[in-house]
Amino acid sequence: MNDQVVATLLGLILCGALGLLVPRLISRVPEPAEKEPAEAEDEPEQPEAPGEPEPPKRAYADIGADSGRALRSAALSALSGALLGWATGLEWPLVWLLPLVPVAVALSVIDWHTRLLPRVLVIPATLAAIVAVVVVGLATGERDLLVRALVAMLAVRSFFWLLWFVRSAGMGFGDVRLAAPVGLVLGWTGWGALAVGVWLGFVIFALPGLALAIAKRDRSLLRKPYPYGPFMVIGALVGLVWGPTIAAALWG
Repeated sequence: MNDQVVATLLGLILCGALGLLVPRLISRVPEPAEKEPAEAEDEPEQPEAPGEPEPPKRAYADIGADSGRALRSAALSALSGALLGWATGLEWPLVWLLPLVPVAVALSVIDWHTRLLPRVLVIPATLAAIVAVVVVGLATGERDLLVRALVAMLAVRSFFWLLWFVRSAGMGFGDVRLAAPVGLVLGWTGWGALAVGVWLGFVIFALPGLALAIAKRDRSLLRKPYPYGPFMVIGALVGLVWGPTIAAALWG
């Protein structure tokens, strides 16, 4: 077997196995404090539509206990890991990409059900990814890739912070936090992967809601709150796997 096949199988098996633990990871996330007023930076990703009451948040333990959650999480993780292994081969980026897969799946599931991205998952995952990237970059002498990854992380996080600050995009600070590891891993892959990954996140997020609003001729659907985290993760995955190819086709 060549390196690409080995890496694909490694991603499939490792991420699939870790994906089985996603429900347990979700269930162990501490619930947000109910009595204390929420900080501005921890508000849901989008404001509720005028006149529409905020639905009660599901408990993380209940989300983790959903029927079939483990199998669905394992399948998503295995598919993502296989794609990353196929695109990367037996190269150093797998050191941080594969462990991030089940965390990204857990965050996507939580965000989809609650429109929250818990810092207790995002921050440790970000710090671990930064340490791995820095160690690999220094140990292998790939300092140019290391600098590009760190610059991309700061640039993408700053961009999302600006969107959050302006509030015109209706984002929560959880998206800003998640933008850091997304920028880091895409930046190591290349500027093309970074541009495609971030751009596709917005496109994939916007198109379904827009198509639904047009089909039903109901503009109020455009104001309905949707989680952005899962779409950011999908965009990042596409950017990592096909980003350089798409960028070359679009921009030469």
